[in-house]
Amino acid sequence: MTKTALITGITGQDGSYLADLLVAKEYNLIGMARRSTHYHHPNISHLIGKITLEHGDLMDSDTLNNLVAKYQPDEVYNLAAQSVPADSWHQPIVTAEITGVGTIRMLEAVRRHKPDARFYQATSREIYGGVDQEEVDESTPFLANNPYGIAKLYSHLITRNYRESYDMFACGGILFNHESPRRGLHFVTRKVTMAVACIYCDIKHPPVNENGQPLVQEGKVKLGNLDAVRDWGYAKEFVEAMWLMLQQDTPQDYVIGTNTAYTVRDLCQVAFDTVGLNWEDHVVSDAAFMRPTEIAASRGNYAKAKAELGWEPEISFQALIDLMVKADIERVKNNQ
Repeated sequence: MTKTALITGITGQDGSYLADLLVAKEYNLIGMARRSTHYHHPNISHLIGKITLEHGDLMDSDTLNNLVAKYQPDEVYNLAAQSVPADSWHQPIVTAEITGVGTIRMLEAVRRHKPDARFYQATSREIYGGVDQEEVDESTPFLANNPYGIAKLYSHLITRNYRESYDMFACGGILFNHESPRRGLHFVTRKVTMAVACIYCDIKHPPVNENGQPLVQEGKVKLGNLDAVRDWGYAKEFVEAMWLMLQQDTPQDYVIGTNTAYTVRDLCQVAFDTVGLNWEDHVVSDAAFMRPTEIAASRGNYAKAKAELGWEPEISFQALIDLMVKADIERVKNNQ
């Protein structure tokens, strides 16, 4: 019997990779995307004709209720969010409304119209914020310390509350940073890999950064805290863990990470090494890109996911960054 799945945020990095996975598994797939003045969705352009695309927003309860009532999905993956932690300082209210309260709107739609659907909530390692542990797992206390992390913590706890209160099959995936060539340019990994591509290919008109300035100026890219530490994995692998969570006998929350840690400085070195350039000649640390507070350096212990889901990361950090640099070089060459 063919399953039906609903993905919110299908045009994003995670949504598009999850869509690839579910289409390959022959799901009847409905994707929700925000209505816009343009309909160019590069991450899912190859899926047009294979999925049903609906327009909606996590701030609009009526649309969410109508979608669940209309399609009666077997699985719901709530990936939509204001998903840039740094932006949450500038847009704290919007972040709370979409990333936090949006989750309960989606849960309510499922509870009212398809209570036996299996529900996946995308939460984040940012819910642990400044906790002082080298490794983080499902038992680690929450200590969110930025508006994005606090909104994600609300979404995580309300998902757990609906699971316990209404006996819903609702899971929270606590994902550490996960990257890919489909990552948005507001994220530091893509900023770096695109900057490498633009410098290497001598692009005269690079894309702009989050401040509306050219990403590369006079051969240099401006970044924030070069000593910030992250556990970076591959988004294409992480969406497999999302799907596996909804195939289990009982709903649970899982930490998904790689249990490795690298600094932004390491990221720069690996990325520029890919094209034989010295990163120190091309990277500037600028206070304008610093966060008011920084999350603690910690690694995501995926032992529970490995034991219960049979999931573990495969691609290395170095191979991931190499993949992203080469994809961005190809992208800028094709756009010249």
